[in-house]
Formats: sequence, C-alpha cells, structure tokens
Amino acid sequence: MHLNCHTSFSLRYGVLPPRDLVEKAAAWGVECLALADNNNTSCAVEFVAHCRRAGIKPILGITFRDDDAQWLYTGLARNARGWHNLCRFLSEHSLDDRPLPAVPPRMDDVWIVYPRLCKPIRDFRDNELLGIRPQHVNRLFSHELLHYQHKLVVLAPVVAVNEDDYELHRTLRAIDRNTVHTKLTPRDLAKRGDRLLPPATLQQFYRPYPAIVRNTQRIIDSCTAELETGLQINRQHFTGSKEGDYHLLEKLALAGVARRYPPGPRFQKARLRTERELAVIKKQDFCPYFLITYDIVRYARMAGYQHVGRGSGANSIVAYCIGISDVDPLELDLYFERFINPYRASPPDFDIDFSWDERDDVTDYVFKRYGREHTALLATYATFQGRAALREVGKVYGLPKEEIDQLVRDPHGRAAADPKARTVVDLARRLVGLPNHLSIHAGGIVITERPIYYHTAQRLMPKGFPVAHVDMYHAEDLGLHKYDVLSQRGLGHLRSAADLVRRNHGRTVDLQDLDAIKTDSRVRAMLKSGRALGCFYIESPAMRGLLTKLGCDNYVHLVAASSIIRPGVAKSGMMKEYIRRYHSPHSFDYIDPVFEEHLGETFGIMVYQEDVMKIVHHFAGLDLDESDVLRRIMSGKKHNGDTFEKLRQKFFAGARERGHSDQVAAEVWRQVESFSGYSFCKAHSASFAVESFQSLYLKAYFPLEFIVGVINNFGGFYKTEFYVHEARMAGARIHAPCINRSLYLTDLRGKDLFLGFIHLKGVSEQLIHRVILDRQREGPFGDLADFCSRVDVESSQLELLIRIGAFRFTGKRKSELLWEKNAVFNPRLRREPSMNLFVRSPPDHDFQLDETPNYRPGHRLSSAEFDQAFDEMELLGFPLCSPFWLTAAATERRAGQEVETDPTHRMPVNSWDLCVADPAAARPTHPLVHVPNNGTIVLRGYFVCDKVVPTVKGERMSFGCWLDERGRYFDSVHFPDVYARCPFRGAGVYRLRGRVTREFDFLSLEVLEMERLAYVRDLRFTE
Repeated sequence: MHLNCHTSFSLRYGVLPPRDLVEKAAAWGVECLALADNNNTSCAVEFVAHCRRAGIKPILGITFRDDDAQWLYTGLARNARGWHNLCRFLSEHSLDDRPLPAVPPRMDDVWIVYPRLCKPIRDFRDNELLGIRPQHVNRLFSHELLHYQHKLVVLAPVVAVNEDDYELHRTLRAIDRNTVHTKLTPRDLAKRGDRLLPPATLQQFYRPYPAIVRNTQRIIDSCTAELETGLQINRQHFTGSKEGDYHLLEKLALAGVARRYPPGPRFQKARLRTERELAVIKKQDFCPYFLITYDIVRYARMAGYQHVGRGSGANSIVAYCIGISDVDPLELDLYFERFINPYRASPPDFDIDFSWDERDDVTDYVFKRYGREHTALLATYATFQGRAALREVGKVYGLPKEEIDQLVRDPHGRAAADPKARTVVDLARRLVGLPNHLSIHAGGIVITERPIYYHTAQRLMPKGFPVAHVDMYHAEDLGLHKYDVLSQRGLGHLRSAADLVRRNHGRTVDLQDLDAIKTDSRVRAMLKSGRALGCFYIESPAMRGLLTKLGCDNYVHLVAASSIIRPGVAKSGMMKEYIRRYHSPHSFDYIDPVFEEHLGETFGIMVYQEDVMKIVHHFAGLDLDESDVLRRIMSGKKHNGDTFEKLRQKFFAGARERGHSDQVAAEVWRQVESFSGYSFCKAHSASFAVESFQSLYLKAYFPLEFIVGVINNFGGFYKTEFYVHEARMAGARIHAPCINRSLYLTDLRGKDLFLGFIHLKGVSEQLIHRVILDRQREGPFGDLADFCSRVDVESSQLELLIRIGAFRFTGKRKSELLWEKNAVFNPRLRREPSMNLFVRSPPDHDFQLDETPNYRPGHRLSSAEFDQAFDEMELLGFPLCSPFWLTAAATERRAGQEVETDPTHRMPVNSWDLCVADPAAARPTHPLVHVPNNGTIVLRGYFVCDKVVPTVKGERMSFGCWLDERGRYFDSVHFPDVYARCPFRGAGVYRLRGRVTREFDFLSLEVLEMERLAYVRDLRFTE
C-alpha cells in the first residue's frame, strides 16, 4: 500500500536504486509498489521490469514538487492514457517554463493524492484523494474528515529503508540546498518515518479505520502499469505504409549500386549483397529506420553540410548505396551481420557526425520534420563520482577547503584519524554511482509512433530542445531506436578550409572524390612520413609515430592503424607484433590456413571485431549471426549464460568436423576470447580513415587554408600555438591581432595569417564585433584617436588591444600609445551629445601592411621586442617569436659538437624563421637523424605535450613531444627512474640529454637527464 515510492531518480532526494527497493519489498512480502519520483519518470521501465520479475504489482506515478521542492500532490496513472496525461502535464510546464499549479487540472485516468488539504475536501473532484500518514491516523478522531473516508487513502511515502538511508537522504538534501546539514529545516526533508514497512506493520496503523485501507486497495486495483515496450513504439512508417517504405528503400539502394559500382563483377556482387541485406531489413522491420536516417543525411546534404556515417552501420552496403556512409563494405570485407542479424535484440544504431556548428540545425530539422510530440533528445545522468562526492559531502559537513583537499588526497588515512572524516568518507562512498543531475546525451534522438508522453516525460534544456527523461539504457529497454546525430570538430576543419580555398583560390575542392583522394601520391607520401598534424584522428604523437613505423601509405593499412593504436590492442602486445609482421611478412607461421585466407590483410592478427566473427565463422562453421552473438557476449564478459556455453560447444564441435585438432581449436578459442574484449569495429575505423584522408588531401594541396580551418574550429589534439607554428613552417607570415586587418576568427590573406581576436584573452566578443562592423562601414582606423572616437570601448579593453600590438600600424611604440590613450580616451564623449561641427578626418598617409617584427638572422632583440613577446605570452598564451630566443644564454652539445647560443640573444643560425625561408629544405631532416643508434645527444627542446602511462609494475613513465630550434618535432621517452628524478615542469624550453633509439625508422630520444631552462627576466613591470 505504498503509493509514494521514491528511487534514486528522485534526484538529490531518493537514495534507493530501483532494484534495491523492489528486492527489499519482495523480501518483506509487499504486493504492490507505486513509483512516484519527484518530477521525474526516468526509471519507469526499469521499475516495472523489476517489479514483475519479483511478483509485485507496479503502479506508475509522479510526485509533483514546486520550485522550492515542496510536495504539491502525487499523480497515479490508472492505465497508459493516464501515464500519458501525467507525462504531458509535467512536460508542458517544463517546456514552457511555467510553475506547477497548486491544484492540477482535471486529468482523465489519473488519481491525484494530496499530502495535505489544499482546498475543502467537499470540493474534491472524483479523482482527487487525501493521503493520511500513519502518524496522523489518531488525529482523525472526531475530525470532519471522518465523513469523507471514501476520499482518504493510506499515505506511506518510501524514501529510505533504514537509518543509514535516511542520513544519506539528509546529505543529498543538503547538497541540493547548498547548505550544511545542520541548517536543513523540516521543510527540506522527508519525514524520518518515510520508510518501507512490512504490510502487516503498515496496516496495523490503520486498524481503527478499515475504510481507508479498503479505499486504498480500491485505488490499487484500478491501476495497471501499461508501459508499452518493443520496436513497435518507434516511428513505424516513412511513406505511410510498410510496403511503401520497402519499395522506396529498394529503389534508393539499387540506384545507389549503379552509382557506386561500375559495370562488372563487383557490380554483380554488390547487387546480390544489396538484395540480401534488403530482405533482412524488411524482415526485421527496419525500413523506416534506414529511411529516416537517409532523410536526415539528405537534408544535411541539401544544406551544404558534410557528414560522416560511422559505427557498425557502416557494415551495410545499403547504407553505403543510399549515402548514409562512405565506407564500401566490399572493399574492406565488412559483414552486415555485425550491424543487423535476427539474433540481435537491441535496435540498430547509426552514428552520424556533423560539424560542431551545424549539428544543431540538423537536430532542429528532425524536430520540425517529425513533430515535437514524437521527438526528443535522449538524456544522460551525471552520477556522483569519488572525489567529487567527497568534496560535496565535505562541504555539507562544514569542512574547510584545506581539510577537504587533504581528505581527497588521502581519504583512508584521514578517516582513520578523524571520526568526522570517517563519516564523510562513508557517506561519499554510498553516494558514488547515484544519479546527480540530468544532462543531454551526446546526440541521441528518439522518434516515436505515438506521442512520446506514452513512454516518458520531457524537460527543456538550455539548448532549447526537449530532452526525454530516459537515457540510452532505459531507451533500449523500452525498445526505442536511437538516431545518433553527433558533432565533431574535424568536419568543421574541412568545411572552413574548403571555404578559404574557394575564397582565396577561386576553386571548389571535391572532398567526395574518395577514390582519387585515397590514391593521390602526395597524400600517400604525407601519410607515410607521419606529417599529419591537424589531420583528423591521426595527428597525435603516438599515431604519427605508428604511421612512421609502419610506413603506412594506403587506406587499408590506415584503417588497421586506427584500430591497433587503441589502448587494449597496444597493451596486449599485438600492436608491436603487427608492426613486426608488417615489415617481415614471411617471418611467422599462420596458426591455421583459415587465418592466412581471412586475416592475411592483418598478417594473421585479429585487429577488428569483425575478425572475431570471420574466424569463428570460417574456422568452426558458426553462422555469421551466431558469430556476432558470441562476439557480443565475450565483449560484455557475460560468460555464464546458457547461450554462451551452447555456442562454445558448437565452436569446438564445428572445429572437429572441419578436421582441426583440439589443440589448435583451443588456441584459436583462447585468441578469440582474449581479443574480443578490446577489439574495435572495423567499419568505425574505416569511417574515420575516410575523414583522415580528406584532411590529408587538404593539407597536402592547401596547407595554409587547412591549418587556418583547424585553428578556427578548435578541438584539435594540440594547443593553438602549435597549429600557428605549423602554418609558419608551411610558409605563412604570422601577425598578431590588428585593429585594421584581423577578424574575430583567424584570417588568411595570401601568405599573411592574421590571428583572430578570439585568441586575445580578456577582450569581449561584443567589442570585436563592434570594431569589425564599424570598419566595414567607415573604413580602416587612422590612429588611436580615430578609433576611440568611433568605437565604444572600455579603458581596460583598449589597453589590452594596445599591449598585443593591435595599433602597430600607427608606427608608434606601445609606451607612446599607452600614454596617448590617457589623452584621447574619454568615455563621456560617447555618452553625451557632441556639438562638433566638423568631422575629424583620419591622418593623410598610406596604410602599410602591419607586420610583427621580422626576426632575421643576426637580428638583436630590443627591449621593446622582448616586451612584445612577454605580452603575447600573457595575452595569447604563446609568443610569436621563437621561444628559444627568450632563454638565458647556454652552451649545448649537439651530436658531439659545441653550439653556442649568443649571450646577447642574437638569433641562432638554426632558428625557426630561417627554416621558414626554405621550408622544403627543413622538412626532410629529423633532429635526431644524424645521430647513430644508441648515440648520446644534448639538445634544447620546446615542450609540446606529454602522456603519462602506468607500467606493469605500477610505476609511472612518460612520452614527450617537442620542437627543436629549427621548428621540427621529435619525440622522447622517459622511463620511471628518469620520470621520477627529472619531472616535467610545465611549458617552456628544456635542456635534454638522452640516447637516440630507432624503431622501424622511427627516431626517439630516451631521456637520461632533463631540466627546464629559465626565460630571461620579464622587465615590463619593473622600474
């Protein structure tokens, strides 16, 4: 008779996971539970499933609370229509940002239970009831409510099971109210008696008034949890009928075969496979799913947006032929069964990537095309995690920040020494894993046949799109298809670069001519040499190193490289073995001819999830459908089920039938079982490799436009500084932001790259847009006075512009401009009407290209140039000159000979800018190439990034990436003893001494000693 049960999805209120609540209720013989989470419907499907397995009758409801978290009323659904009405009522108030009313409107098939009298009971509607708590039963004696017992029901809310649960509830409420637990008021908390009770105990409270118990039972009997699940709840048609959907999909797919494949044997093979896939898609009722995904991609293409179709959906030739994916399953021998097969219970899943700044428009199209009542984004639940939970509970218990920091660093030690700390640690441990707040899934969209309110409620999120209360796991339990409309920065890089090429060269780049791009000699040469900085998915130091070791120069091997770089494969040792076999393909024996026939492309090594399916299918004869089921079970490590054991027995029986020995079969099984846990989807790698080739093509033929595209879309592996450096090495002249030349984003004019004001720390976006708009209307600014008279600017903002050199076109030093600023800057003139009769004309002189000081060989840095470099480091985050110029004088040893850095800070003969004068001469030479293997070298390196990894012994080591004094990248390895003795100390120039090692033509420095060099003293703010 618990009509108001709260799970942990009563966010920052409930403490019981749905399973725990149901299991405890079943143990006590509870026959019915009503779910009524606060303003939330997230776990409805999970709750119903647990109840039915436990033999408990579930009822679905919602507890409605106002903005101050006060309980207004609880709604209980009598059936599916009632659940729809409750979800709609909650959603409409969230989507419209309206407060919930104190009295709800009439809702059909819904019981409303009030926790207190909000109006005279004689005015209650037929479906309105008053809940009587166990502790309030004795108050009914001689009360007028006795005349309305047919309106009274048992009200025994469930928030906790025991006292520990209640303390956790108090902690959650304090976190939610952002206060210490001692300042909580009774209004903030559930009653201490709001606990799950055995049925006999609960009924004992109401013995004096059996009518209340009977009335409650009547309410229970009238309610049924009608929550429809299964694939039929998804949008069922695209054209209006199943037959129409199939005929349209068939037409699109067969037309795509003719477009994608020229006449010949491959065309016939493609058509046969397409027809086979279409038959399965039709049988599984997935035609609408394909067509809706096609519709989304078609809209994006019409809007001029590029996309990448990836994930297991790229295994489908139908997806390839209708344009969802650009991965040819025949070229890569991809299995459709990896995507869809009759044994797969979960819905299929397409991942469609769009540029980060175009995805929202595509999402908006989906909502408008399929209707807001049928469409929603999926939610995700941020849960309490270890350190964050400790900090939250520490604040609740009033610990100062210093003590909380100590507690986070050493929770067990502090807990052993301090009882209060022990309480905090114990509560934080219980918090871990509980839902904290609702957020938005990366891109999952659901489209339902009936209004979505039959399944869940919605909530409006800051992006402006409704978000369903269910996450991807609850959606899968319901049977909902998930359309993943995702975003990534890499596609933005391609689009921006193509736009710049069109503007600067008058050419349109065709990035869809993939056959030409994948076979282009210049592209393949860049790939083979690892010159991929800025290129999607292959720009990290580890990936560039792998490309160099492999000498990878084609699409198929890049697909493999994109998979073996992943941590699981690398850690298992298979990456090293793959590289060895790649260079020595005759140095090993295949375990069985099946491996040679079907894994020859990867030298007998299982690199992909599809390889598991291939071996199980061809070695032991399991159907491809069964092979995928086995792969999924192994990857999920659910080895105890009957299905797994049956498939294992079938594997060994099939191996014997094909003449394989038990010893060989056992070894193949061991490899399959050990690999499947960390394998990667080949179609996924193939989709990424396509985008990598497109990036390489742009970088090979339009390097400056490509790098500017990377800079303007952010999201790369490296900091902006190193993409700017890459542009410099490709021949660009780098300019600091300029009032007359720069835009908000970085711009490229010929070889001149003007950094955008977006990179200038502290300058407001609104100011820059005003500057650019005024410049477009009135022309360039003449001088500082002209600027101040035309643009409304704050003093602090103007100072930042002067310090970065944005007024260098005036020919005046920054010190002069800062002095002049005091004379010409007068904000009152912009607020008060002017009586000037004459308009001030700009100075009468020609504007010259505003250049950053040209650092030439032999050029001596002046104090002003040092000031500029330090201002750039402060305001941009990096200097535009070589950082090696900023270090104190040092004598260094390079490959056995002395190289002096001039103590007067003259530019060394091997500086970056000398390389820029002849980039072709600089590129082929690696900093370590002239040093013999295992030879020792001392050199200076500018820190780029590092990656710290654990060793098998639990120690820590690191891999570093650096720039040398000629602007070339090199890599280092720091073993645990060196890593502990010579730690990284942040950005800057380091002196490195180490041993040069060579692995398959990849050079790296095994560091023996390392120290960061001091920069010259910053004298900007000294007298």
